[in-house]
Amino acid sequence: MDRLPVYFETREVGWITAADEASGFTYAESWRGLTGAFPVSLTMPLSRASHDASAILPWAANLLPENATLGIVGHMLGKSPADVIGLLAEMGRDTAGALSVGQPGTGLIAGKWREIPDKAALERILNELPHKPFLVGEDGVSMSLAGVQTKLAVALDGDTLYIPIDGAPSTHIIKPDGERLPGAVQNEAFCLTLARMIGIPTPKVTTGTAGERSYLLVERYDRRHDGKRWRRLHQEDFCQALGRPPAAKYQNNDRGLKGPSLADMVGVTQRHMTAQETARFVDLAIFNPMVWNTDSHAKNYSLMLSARGAAMAPGYDIVCAAPYPKITRNMAQKIGGQKQADQLGRNHWERFAINCKLSPTQTIRRVSEIAQAVTHHAMVAKAEVEAMPARGDPVLDTVVEAVISRARGYLERLKQAEPAPKGAAALSP
Repeated sequence: MDRLPVYFETREVGWITAADEASGFTYAESWRGLTGAFPVSLTMPLSRASHDASAILPWAANLLPENATLGIVGHMLGKSPADVIGLLAEMGRDTAGALSVGQPGTGLIAGKWREIPDKAALERILNELPHKPFLVGEDGVSMSLAGVQTKLAVALDGDTLYIPIDGAPSTHIIKPDGERLPGAVQNEAFCLTLARMIGIPTPKVTTGTAGERSYLLVERYDRRHDGKRWRRLHQEDFCQALGRPPAAKYQNNDRGLKGPSLADMVGVTQRHMTAQETARFVDLAIFNPMVWNTDSHAKNYSLMLSARGAAMAPGYDIVCAAPYPKITRNMAQKIGGQKQADQLGRNHWERFAINCKLSPTQTIRRVSEIAQAVTHHAMVAKAEVEAMPARGDPVLDTVVEAVISRARGYLERLKQAEPAPKGAAALSP
């Protein structure tokens, strides 16, 4: 039986066992007895020393890329894409959250970041990424980012970008432009900036250029600089928190695994977080369809885990689908039984509230407040994005027009009141 250690920095948290007949995760007793210990996942509480494959395998799979990117990585490493633990052993020293798999992680130590010397070098790296995800196979590089989008974890010090090596933490994520979604860099920068302006926490973002390429630079919310070194903060996405594999991230799958509903996800916040954190989740669930973000699946919501408990992570991966006719108009999760965001009316939001054991009245009020804030701040957010280094893009006009139009449509439909359903618990402001 193979034993793969899992670390928080240099401290052993536990180990993954992988065998034909028995796989699982076991906490080190030294970790369980530590005052500042946090669980690997809500599905693997510290109250139990050992957890079986049904807990560790979905958690581990959600740390890896998906679809074609996973296939490329597997081919380059000589491993099957289905060998989740084997792949994580190769590329798990810098992943989402605080844990390093296989070997210890570190804070920033001299020589553990490899400088990207200039924009020409960065452009070459961005051009290679589709064929060489995460620079897999390069000496000392061991990183993984979940999802299907081309991206790269980097470190930023002043104005200089670096590639983390030998277990050093990344501090930012680069998301380059692409032909499939023209203007996506400015699109996502706008959506995240708008969310921040209306009071929904999001990571700090800016844009940049490297030769003919542009990119979004996102500060990692699961990293913190304490003045001496970079520290990792632990997080997991809602697929991990619910024990679901990446293939189950969409509720509205036509075939295959059904994913979590918004009520399932709100239930996680109600069981493990404060009412204020539930309200933060609901704000994101309202904002996403309002800005046409049809890809707000369960892996695009995350929570932070610490010894103090769980809290909502900032919003991320928010992109308006309006400029891209080939992207589905169906939402990742239904709201009040409706999967078409442009059809959402007062009765859908009220049913959503009841399904989630929230107050329909307060939920309707919050939809209205967010819609009004969106219409008020959209043009200011656009101007902020246009002032970033990559400047504006024609797609921004389409995005802003679509977002304002939808927010106003929501406000109009909220006036078309049916009798409000009764019998739900209150949502704290």
